[in-house]
Amino acid sequence: MTHVAEIVTFTLANGTTPEEFVKLSQASEAFVRAAPGFAHRQLSQGEDGRWTDYVIWTDMKAAQDAAAQFPQQGFAPALIAAINPEGMQMRHENVLWNMTA
Repeated sequence: MTHVAEIVTFTLANGTTPEEFVKLSQASEAFVRAAPGFAHRQLSQGEDGRWTDYVIWTDMKAAQDAAAQFPQQGFAPALIAAINPEGMQMRHENVLWNMTA
């Protein structure tokens, strides 16, 4: 079975602190966890200030369905407003190899 990685890279909007953004992201947990096909999610911030939201789905349909429904959720407006739209990228990729501890 090939999983699909949803990879979103971005910077925060002016005035949004990392702590605020993590809390806003945590507000999306129930939706993502309940979405059919959800497998794993992690959020990271690089030293350059760019963030990566990395979600693993069981298949492309699950990833695309969740992406389509995400903006309609109650938490979405605040979360989206906290992201600088310039330079934001979202892509879906087939996971070809996976290694865990």
